[in-house]
Amino acid sequence: MEMIHDLRLAVLIDADNVPYGNVKQMFEEIAKYGTPTFKRIYADWTKPTVMGWKNVLLENAITPIQQYSYSTGKNSSDSAMIIDAMDILYTGKVDGFCIVSSDSDFTRLATRLREAGMKVIGIGEKKTLLPFITACDKFIYIEILKTEDKQPVERDKNKNQKTKTISNNKPINKIDHDLVKMLSDNISDVADENGWAFLGDLGNLILKKKPDFDPRNYGFQKMLPLIKSLNKFLIDERETGKNKIKHVFIKIK
Repeated sequence: MEMIHDLRLAVLIDADNVPYGNVKQMFEEIAKYGTPTFKRIYADWTKPTVMGWKNVLLENAITPIQQYSYSTGKNSSDSAMIIDAMDILYTGKVDGFCIVSSDSDFTRLATRLREAGMKVIGIGEKKTLLPFITACDKFIYIEILKTEDKQPVERDKNKNQKTKTISNNKPINKIDHDLVKMLSDNISDVADENGWAFLGDLGNLILKKKPDFDPRNYGFQKMLPLIKSLNKFLIDERETGKNKIKHVFIKIK
């Protein structure tokens, strides 16, 4: 379902509106789509509320941009990010932007960048309002980014201590009738005359309609296991004859 990849990306982070604890996971996610050629983070760095970010800037090679707060109650990062985004756009050195913020004030910026032919990926918390989400080509919730703990397992007397990986992620959306209906409607839209829909086409269509759709929202790493879990659809995995690659087709039961 990856419809954007290998892009030169400008990553612009609003430090006032996203947590700093997931920085590593955010950049691992961004790497799926391309290479960050700009990495900038915006805040009033004189404020104690953004102190947590300072520890992660160097290790992730993110350039901090100082933006003083000239009034209370307003995010000081907005104008600086918008001005920088437009400057970067006109350099012509990127293919897309990754806007890391939960602030819907960046809706118009995302829309303008897409009007200019840029791909726009949004990353923010579940509380992000719908206008900003729909203004992006793809929107990823910070809550689903993979976080893991290394925990010790029982020690073998003759071997070194081993660890096992425990995933901390929990689904942020419930599997319900609306999900089944959404999948069914989109399968009907892209199905051939026999009712079969190619999984890749299905994923691309859903993403165009719902930029925040992601199987990980429901606790699944990929779309196929999510669809299988519903037990509402027929699945046909067809051999292509190339390196054990299969094309997957879905049909409504």
